[in-house]
Order: sequence, then structure tokens, then C-alpha cells
Amino acid sequence: MMAAMIPAMAIAAVVQAAETTTIAAAMAASAAGWDAGDLDRFMAVYADDAIYVTARGVVRGKAAIAARYAPSFTGGGNSRGTLSFTTLAERPIDATHRVLIARWTLTGKAAQSGYTTLVFARRDGRWRIVTDHSS
Repeated sequence: MMAAMIPAMAIAAVVQAAETTTIAAAMAASAAGWDAGDLDRFMAVYADDAIYVTARGVVRGKAAIAARYAPSFTGGGNSRGTLSFTTLAERPIDATHRVLIARWTLTGKAAQSGYTTLVFARRDGRWRIVTDHSS
């Protein structure tokens, strides 16, 4: 019985590692879009129905979230600085949802840093942010 469980556990570990790598790559691509001043590339990881929670309230929908970020995307870069993420924790919720807790850092004129909790959903074969709570 135990011998039969070991291959299944090994497969699950490999799948989880692959999902973690895929989400990390999506976050790196989003940050690269931010740094390049490419709002569409930055937003590509968000689902159309995403919800973004900030200190100022709740923003609903990818288009509204993009509109909130748009003013900083100027002149081939981002006026707020260069963006990076450091993953602090990631875990599955179920087969099609994962949660990522990360520290975001902006370097530039005025360095800033904070935390983000992101809920991802697998849609059309890709991981998309459905909930973003950043502080």
C-alpha cells in the first residue's frame, strides 16, 4: 500500500513544482512589462474579472485595474520605478486555484515595498490573477 502511494506523491510534487515555476514566470513577465512601460504586458497575467483590493478600496475588472495603473506608464518605462517580486509562500487551494504571497519592491526615485496576496485561477491552460490584495 505504502509503495503505491510513493509514486503518486512524487508525481504530485513534480506537478506542484511545475505550477510554481509557471506562476513565477508569469509574475516575472508581468514585472518586465511594468519595467518596459508596457501596460498590456504587465496586465496579461490578470483575469478579465479580477478584483484588486487597495487601501483606497476595491477595483473590479481588468480594464478598471489597468486604468488605475495607466498614468504611471509613460515614456517607455514606469514613472514609479522598476518592479520586482520575491515569493514568500505559494500553495495550492485546489486543482485550479493557487495562492501566492509575495513582497513587491519598486526601485527608482522613491523606493517602495509592500506585500501582495494573489489568488490565481487556471483558465484556458494559463494561470490568471483573479484576486490581488496589495499593501
